Amino acid sequence: MRKDNKHYDFLVVEDNLGDFVLIEEYLSEYILDAEVVHADSFASAKQELITKKNFDLIFLDLSLPDHAGVDLIKDVLQLSEGVPIIALTGFSDLEFSIRSLALGISDYLLKDELNSAFLYKSLIYAIERNRYIEELQDSQRRYSELFHLNPSPMWVFEQKTLQFLDVNDATVKKYGFSKAEFLNMKLSDIICKNIPRTNVDQTVDSPLKHEIYINREIHYTKSGQKIDVQIESAPIDYNGVEAKIVVVNDITDQIRHIATIEEQNKTFREIAWIQSHVVRAPLSRLMGLINLLDLKDSETSEENLELINYIKNSAEELDQIIRDISKKSESILSDKSEN
Repeated sequence: MRKDNKHYDFLVVEDNLGDFVLIEEYLSEYILDAEVVHADSFASAKQELITKKNFDLIFLDLSLPDHAGVDLIKDVLQLSEGVPIIALTGFSDLEFSIRSLALGISDYLLKDELNSAFLYKSLIYAIERNRYIEELQDSQRRYSELFHLNPSPMWVFEQKTLQFLDVNDATVKKYGFSKAEFLNMKLSDIICKNIPRTNVDQTVDSPLKHEIYINREIHYTKSGQKIDVQIESAPIDYNGVEAKIVVVNDITDQIRHIATIEEQNKTFREIAWIQSHVVRAPLSRLMGLINLLDLKDSETSEENLELINYIKNSAEELDQIIRDISKKSESILSDKSEN
């Protein structure tokens, strides 16, 4: 038989030396490298757990000379800090075994039914189950940190009812409602009723292989202020409920900035039109009158001719300046529309 070559550290809390030796032998049949620490009382077990907390598993006799029963289980669970525990007893008590498992014991074994294969299967199951639970708890903790500590507002709502199921601190800060208030509200309570939701984009290329929807909406805060937001949402299973998780990006300042640019563009267009039509029209008439004076009055003195030429040159120069300004205005407007 090929033995498990992984290293294990076990604590066997057993006051009967014969039972301890038997357990040690059973372990050696399936495990190649096992360090087994023996404690014959609760006091010695407590000292071992305080000194060394990295045991892979604890075998616990439920009838020790200085402690026993439910209180023993509770105290060892508190000292073990997450180490899986297999309870060992010489009495068959179904009700007590169920109660022990409910308290947090990984397994409940009768000494008279023990053998090496049964013991090995039980300890492997207990260790793997404990590892799975730790990974699940770690995953839940990471989710909680990513959700609640995220600087952007985030929430989870039920798809069917639109009821808020959870919100993070950034949401409370941005919208002004307390978390308790949010959990008594629906998503529709913060969306402006007279402004339709606009689907801007959607994609299925997400790490979770779920559809991610990107919408632009206008929301109400508790004070009644309207804010423009862009939301990204994806479906999730939230404690068995079909829900969506949402990330909110406040784009109010961005929308205002765009509106300001559009207003500036409008002003530029008006200026360009004035330059090309309103200003140039009287200037063209002026240049026409100067040409008439120059042609009709043959007896004009040289001094007046020089003055007329000066006025004509100035008018032509002004005309060229207006043309240059108009071209630059058109260029600016063209660049803005492309951007």
